[in-house]
Amino acid sequence: MGRLSVHQLKEWKKEQRRFAMVTAYDYSAARLVEQAGIPIILVGDSVGSVMLGYDSTVPVTMDEIVHHTKPVVRATEKTIVVADLPFGSYQVSEAEAMANAMRLLKEGGATAVKLEGGAHVAPLVRKMVDV
Repeated sequence: MGRLSVHQLKEWKKEQRRFAMVTAYDYSAARLVEQAGIPIILVGDSVGSVMLGYDSTVPVTMDEIVHHTKPVVRATEKTIVVADLPFGSYQVSEAEAMANAMRLLKEGGATAVKLEGGAHVAPLVRKMVDV
């Protein structure tokens, strides 16, 4: 069947179908998530606190998110893998934000990226969606 798509999730939403998203940071956890039938995995910047021993998510780097995204992608066949853009990876400039998002998709293998913020990041999100 292949990996689920964001378009399929939109259809599920229209159908009011409920589904879960959980966090995983490694191959073994991702295998378990997929075997449980959960359709979305987030490789979150919380990896810093949970796996890397940081006091917060702020120190998490792009290299660390890419490193943890790759095995999650390798462990799954159907699951959508969403990777966080860590703090500082999209706030400096639009060009840097786009480059980092593309890196997570190309190098990390993520299906989608997630960034946090309010109305001020909406234009950036729109640009990312339109690529």
